[in-house]
Amino acid sequence: MKIRTLLTTLAIFSAILAFSQAKDPKAVALLEEVSKKAKGYKSIKVEFSYTMENTKAKINEEKTGTLWVSGDKYKMTAAGQTVICDGKTIWTYIKESNEVQVNALENKDDALTPSKLLTSYNTNYKSKIIKSADPAIESVELIPNTSKNFTKAILGIDKAKKQVKSFTLFDKSGNTFTYKIKTYLTDTPVTDADFIFDAKKFPGVEVIDMR
Repeated sequence: MKIRTLLTTLAIFSAILAFSQAKDPKAVALLEEVSKKAKGYKSIKVEFSYTMENTKAKINEEKTGTLWVSGDKYKMTAAGQTVICDGKTIWTYIKESNEVQVNALENKDDALTPSKLLTSYNTNYKSKIIKSADPAIESVELIPNTSKNFTKAILGIDKAKKQVKSFTLFDKSGNTFTYKIKTYLTDTPVTDADFIFDAKKFPGVEVIDMR
């Protein structure tokens, strides 16, 4: 999967904890509880798998990745690529070509970033509880209030732990992105240096500054 597609879908994934003006107060309360609990951790590390399916185009791709989150900072690795953000700058390192693209994080307050994956909510979605095949999982359907590049999303929440377990995104191009969290670790030791790209550790790396 191209880095742009990966980053875009994970950025949308980051908006899943949506505290909304929905008609379903149970869904609103659940999402708020999950968000509040996640914000209480100093850091979160998750290992996940994700698939991209498009029946019409006969596409079925499966990848795995890891995401570390600490406040506004994050580091994500998947498909031979690493995306690092210190809250202001985003570095996208592509191992195959040994190059890193550098971009500024624009509109910080409104940006949908992986840092919001397990910690944030907003008012841009209508949410409601829907039937779940797994009795241990609470499923929440999210519909955007305004036009987005996706039509809906389904969030799976562990009822007992109040943690995100899965997320499925349906976009307007007929693609279905499914994320499943395999491990969820909290308060793992991290430092600011973990969220900054150090070119010295990548001999010969080509730096493409796009700021």
